[in-house]
Amino acid sequence: MTIENAELTMEQVLRREIPWETYMTTKLITGTDLQLVRRYDKKAESDKAQLLDDDGPAYVHVFVTILRDIFKDETVEYVLALIDEMLTANPRRVRLFHDNSFANEDTYEPFLRLLREGNWFIQEKSCKVLSLIVSARPKVQNGVDANGDASNSKRKHTTHEDVLESLVECLCAQLRKPSHPIHGTPTAINCLATLLKEPVVRRSFVQADGVKLLVHLISPASTQQSIQLLYETCLSVWLLSYYEPAIEYLATSRVVPRLIEVVKGLTKEKVVRVVILTLRNLLSKGTFGAQMVDLDVLQIVQNLKAQAWSDEDLLDALNKLEEGLKDNIKKLSSYDKYKQEVLLGNLDWSPMHKDPLFWKENINNFEENEFQILRVLMTILDTSSDARTLAVACYDLSQFIQFHPAGRIIVGDLKAKERVMNLLNHEIAEVTKNALLCIQRLFLGAKYASFLQA
Repeated sequence: MTIENAELTMEQVLRREIPWETYMTTKLITGTDLQLVRRYDKKAESDKAQLLDDDGPAYVHVFVTILRDIFKDETVEYVLALIDEMLTANPRRVRLFHDNSFANEDTYEPFLRLLREGNWFIQEKSCKVLSLIVSARPKVQNGVDANGDASNSKRKHTTHEDVLESLVECLCAQLRKPSHPIHGTPTAINCLATLLKEPVVRRSFVQADGVKLLVHLISPASTQQSIQLLYETCLSVWLLSYYEPAIEYLATSRVVPRLIEVVKGLTKEKVVRVVILTLRNLLSKGTFGAQMVDLDVLQIVQNLKAQAWSDEDLLDALNKLEEGLKDNIKKLSSYDKYKQEVLLGNLDWSPMHKDPLFWKENINNFEENEFQILRVLMTILDTSSDARTLAVACYDLSQFIQFHPAGRIIVGDLKAKERVMNLLNHEIAEVTKNALLCIQRLFLGAKYASFLQA
């Protein structure tokens, strides 16, 4: 998209005087078209509304005809501004473009052509209007598709699949390299938030590697414009969270930490609602549940519940997310899962390591097979070269010391002190921090452990 005419406003465009009579003289519009456009042009909003209520399809037909047959930028911009104004005043008017009177008309084609050829103002308005029109199409009935293309028509019409694929291609290009420094990205996201309700758009967007183009836009916002962009970005991610291939892409991104940062620093209800709904959708998918538990989303949800929200859907979503997180914590804190992790020798900060309830409920299980799991932890300290694994192993030993009545003695008998002492000079701070905690608990015992929380 070119940046030419990027700073044009609707007000500037609609102040123009268009030579409609000249277009009739040159037979670019008919006498009937001229009568209709004269009746509509420069009239008060209430008068326009009445005309559209009385004979809306006729006016839409004139607008589409002008866009199809007249190529002068000033006139194209003017008509696009009229359409945008009409749909902004009443979004339901988009149905006029799918009236039965358009059965043999290709209403998509002029907008699709302008999307590729026009200046910034033309392309921005074409993109917005085309997104609304194609999203409002009726279902296929009686052999007629959403563009009024009869199955026996001799003329090949633009299908809605053609439109949707072209729009996705255009929007992804805009997100990768915005044509306009201010309006490029918001325009693309605004259209995506409308179009991603379509399964075919979700598929095309994922295939175009578009998911990663959204994630970096999720960050706390302050201005009204940036809040709206954030809302529509999160809305797009929420729509994608219903599509399995998109979830696979989201799993490899930092989408959950970014969404959490947004709700921690923002009180705009509509943004919080769509973020919570997205987290709720992702909770049961792949490793998202474990991520959310590890990031202490439960505490964030409980803090949000304490605020005065008026949106019942948000309150319901918060309650359901809280229930889901509690269930996940129970599943992730099972001793069998912990045992499997230790035996595999690759430890990470999964929820059970720092969950006091897990250690209280399972501390006696560590006595199985002559403290087999503790012995494996000792082997890990001797052999592992992974810093995260070493840090978690030290922390787990310190947890055992704290929660088992004889923990200090048992760990001492297994000669843990020497192994852990060797890690105090480790080059990774995470390892030395947890090795120091383990040594402190080993020397001081459980009685003083509460003063030594990491």
